[in-house]
Amino acid sequence: MEQHNLRPGHLTAHQTARLLGVGLDTVRQLVHRGQLTRSGGTARQPWYAVADVQALHAKRRTRKAA
Repeated sequence: MEQHNLRPGHLTAHQTARLLGVGLDTVRQLVHRGQLTRSGGTARQPWYAVADVQALHAKRRTRKAA
């Protein structure tokens, strides 16, 4: 379920997963490995900063191209 009171400049876990082209489990693993940081929300419904997600997406895309 998407949160309706999401702060500007943030994405839900579902939105983050869609943007990265991965599942929610992978988003949790990225957080666990320190590659992505939560920037708000709750433990069950975290938010991620758009800039952080975009930077991770670019990094992953560059790594795949190499």
